[in-house]
Order: sequence, then C-alpha cells, then structure tokens
Amino acid sequence: MTGDLLAAPGPVVTVAVGALRSAGSPRTAGPDLDHVRALAGTSEELPPIVVHRTTMRVIDGLHRLQAARLRRQPEIAVRFFDGDADDAFVFAVRANVVHGLPLSTADRKAAGCRIVASHPQWSDRLIASVTGLSPRTIAELRRGSAAPKVPERGRVGRDGRVRPVNSLEQRRLASDMLRENPQLSLRQVAAAVGISPETVRTVRARLLGGEDPVLPRRRGARRAPAAAGPVDTTVRSHVPDLSRTVQRLRADPSLRFTETGRALLRLLEVHMLSNEKWTALVHEVPPHTRHVIAKLAAECADGWRLLAEQLAQEEPDAHDRR
Repeated sequence: MTGDLLAAPGPVVTVAVGALRSAGSPRTAGPDLDHVRALAGTSEELPPIVVHRTTMRVIDGLHRLQAARLRRQPEIAVRFFDGDADDAFVFAVRANVVHGLPLSTADRKAAGCRIVASHPQWSDRLIASVTGLSPRTIAELRRGSAAPKVPERGRVGRDGRVRPVNSLEQRRLASDMLRENPQLSLRQVAAAVGISPETVRTVRARLLGGEDPVLPRRRGARRAPAAAGPVDTTVRSHVPDLSRTVQRLRADPSLRFTETGRALLRLLEVHMLSNEKWTALVHEVPPHTRHVIAKLAAECADGWRLLAEQLAQEEPDAHDRR
C-alpha cells in the first residue's frame, strides 16, 4: 500500500448502523462529542464512511457514524476497504490527517509508532506523509521503538521504489550498474538507485580513475563507534610536511593579501589534523549523527578532490603563460 493512500476503496453501499464497530480508531481519546452533535444537526448529506470489510470496523468516518447513531438512522452509506488490518490502520490515519477533524499530535505520534512497527520497511518520509509528522520525528520514533530491523535490501519510499538504507550501498549499486553498462546516463543511474546525478558522476570518475567508488571515509563510518584495533596511519603520515607547506604558503603575498587566498589558507589549516586527532573525532561523534556526518565529510572530500583535479588540469596552461 504505497501508491495513492486515499484511493476510493470501493463502490458505495448501504450497511446497517448496528453492524459496524468503532474500536481501534487512531483517536485515542475517542470521538469529539461537540463535532458529533454538529454533524448530526446538519441538513447536508454526509460523505460515505470507510469500513474494513473483514472486521466491519470504521476506519474513516467515526464522527459520521456517531452522528448517524444520534439521529437513530438504521443505515449509513459505506465504502469497503479490503486490505489487511495494518493497512486499514494506515488508511485511517492518513484519512484523519488530511480531512475532517485533525488528529492530535499525540495521536499522530502514537500512530507513527504503530506504523513503524507494522511497516518497518517503509521509509521515514513515507510514514511521515501518512501521519502528518516530520521525517525527523519518524526517525526518532523508529530509534526508540522495538520494531524489527529494516531488511538489508532497503526501505520503500513514497514513490513505491525500494532504496538502500545508506548511501554507501547506493554508491555500490551505482558502480555495479556503470560497470555492467557504461553507456547509461547519470540520470538513469541516479533514478535507479536513489542518489543525485552528481553523486553518480563522482562514482563514475572514481571508477575511471581506478579508485574505489565508495569513499574510504564513508566506509569507515559504518564501524562501531568504539571499534578497537590499530589505526591506519599511512594516509596522513605526512601531515607535518603538509603543515610546513601551508606555513610557507602563508608567506606568499598573492595568497596572504587577497580575500580568496586567506580563505583558502584557513581551509587548509583546518584540515591539517594529525592521525590521533582524526581518530579522536571519530570516537567522539554521537552514534545517531554518524551517518549524517559521514555523508557530509564525504561530500567535503568530493569538493577538495574536484578542486585538486581542476587545478591539476589548469597547471600546464599556467606554465605556458609564464
């Protein structure tokens, strides 16, 4: 149930009021009596209610059912919903979020917890679209729930597509597609795996350069926060030499006395950390932010790599002009 969550369940039929049940509503406090009286007093014809066929439980229109009972109506117009009980609850929540008397924030959060448990494969954005909560709130509810873990294959988005849970797996999928069919466009690969065309461009560039398409920093972010063992110091063993190089650049008037030059020097100095300091940062990052910070770090690395490639390409021309 990931398409139109409010699609008409079926044709309108007439059902005896006494045959319907009102239990299981997402409204934990029950119906609003003032709203029921207002509906009972209107002379306009009310829309059909929606009923779960298997259980005869009202999933949309609880106030209209109560108004019919107050009027002592023997029958009421109904549309039947034929999904299972979990999907019926999803329909009830979504219907009560987008029209009628809105659900309270507490009711929407309670519904979010229940949907996270019943549909763990759904993405935070999809559940947020159902409950009227933010994806961030759904993520917090997911972390605090006892719901089963999401299958490794990923989560179902609002468009019905299954996407990997993390960008590391998305990059791997993109690299596999590009290896199998190099003629695919950036947009085709991006749409297939759920990442941006620019990220696919980076993956392709790394493949062409003989590099691992999954950035080393991002791979490391998947390890446990307190992972023990020796730290690979080969990558940044030359930090002291780099620091001295930056210090020499600070004496260059063309950098020191221009706004762009000073900004570049400040950025270079910020990244001149020792292996010990980088490792300390990894261990101090809170677990719930590791994925986001890993993604940001990887994007920053992409930016530096792009700068290096462009400078290297322009270097011969610069020498020719001298």
